[in-house]
Amino acid sequence: MFKQNNTWFGALIGLVIPGIAFFFTEVLKKNIPVLKGADLLYIGCIALNLLLLRYYFSIDKEKTSKGIMASTFICAFIFFYYKTHQ
Repeated sequence: MFKQNNTWFGALIGLVIPGIAFFFTEVLKKNIPVLKGADLLYIGCIALNLLLLRYYFSIDKEKTSKGIMASTFICAFIFFYYKTHQ
């Protein structure tokens, strides 16, 4: 399933993986008082896409990589919007 070469598939996994990481980040921030102000964890959620991007470029799935890259920019814009309107 993860060997498809489709832009929409790349965008989907590029949004789902950071979404799952964001969920775990929120759980950690609520349960560990030291991490309440740690916004760097959100950037780590976005950075997971860079690992996916590198993997899909290495196996020559260019369309999937473009979808992951697009969703990475979307996630980054959401993060910066969140930080500026907090």
